[in-house]
Amino acid sequence: MKKVISIIMILFLMLPLSACKKEEKQTQEKPLQKITFVLDWTPNTNHTGVYAAKEKGFFKEAGFDVDIIQPGKNTSDQLIAEGKAQFGISYQENVTYAREQNMPLVSIAAVVQHNTSAFAWPSNKDIKTPKDFEGKTYAGWGSPIEEAVLKSITEKYGGDFSKVNVLTTDAADFFALTEKDADFAWIYYGWTGIASKVQNKSIDYIMLKDEDKDLDYYTPVIITSEKMISENRDTVKRFMEAVSKGYDYAEKNPEDAAQILLKEAPELDKTLVIESQKWLSPRYKDDAKVWGYQKRETWENYTRWLYDRKLINTMIDVDKAFTNEFIPEK
Repeated sequence: MKKVISIIMILFLMLPLSACKKEEKQTQEKPLQKITFVLDWTPNTNHTGVYAAKEKGFFKEAGFDVDIIQPGKNTSDQLIAEGKAQFGISYQENVTYAREQNMPLVSIAAVVQHNTSAFAWPSNKDIKTPKDFEGKTYAGWGSPIEEAVLKSITEKYGGDFSKVNVLTTDAADFFALTEKDADFAWIYYGWTGIASKVQNKSIDYIMLKDEDKDLDYYTPVIITSEKMISENRDTVKRFMEAVSKGYDYAEKNPEDAAQILLKEAPELDKTLVIESQKWLSPRYKDDAKVWGYQKRETWENYTRWLYDRKLINTMIDVDKAFTNEFIPEK
């Protein structure tokens, strides 16, 4: 009889433990929230922090199952504005244009703290300063902003912009373009500039941020919609905490982070990715107090630059165009 009572007592004591384990299992099996994150272009080192957040489990820890996609016919701006994606990569100029057209996009983090854009040309092109752009052919994608920047820099050095031949092309290979069809082009130094070193091809360049402080704008940025912020504020907060961890990881572990990007995009040149990541990682945060931080002054200056050149018709409310609310304080 004592033996029976003992067994009953043991089973009774095990019931709460069993219930706890069942509850723990149910908590663990709670479905992850599906998130679509759309890139601005093909995968590159601007995106490494997002891939790192996924690979290192930061998204999962925050309760997300994140699908990172490339844009198709529609841009990241359009997909997010239409509610087909929750987050994505864009640029300060795109957000500015979108806001002017009442497209409620919001920049919630600067991926890179300073503009890495440059005008570049092979060293054998007989270009010493932008004044020498006269009589040369520029290959670009046909953006009014792009042309305005080119005009501004050319004229700063005393050049006549009307004498610059502008070729609109969708070709992305700087080296192929400047060998055949053009003399110079717009590049992102962290990719094409590093590629020139990897390929042992000599180029000269001028960084836009060094020519005009108003051109030191945020490119790229992470964006979402006003609706997402107003209706799912906690989701945005948790998502950005995970993304921030991803970029912090990429900053501190550039070579490991490069391998994460290569795993996701094995078609990329391995040496280029590693060298680009080593160059870009310290520039994610750079001189900002935390990764992702955006200055109001930067938004205001660039908006004024666009307005003064009639590239936008009205001065947008920059306080609605960006926010630092979701950047974790370290």
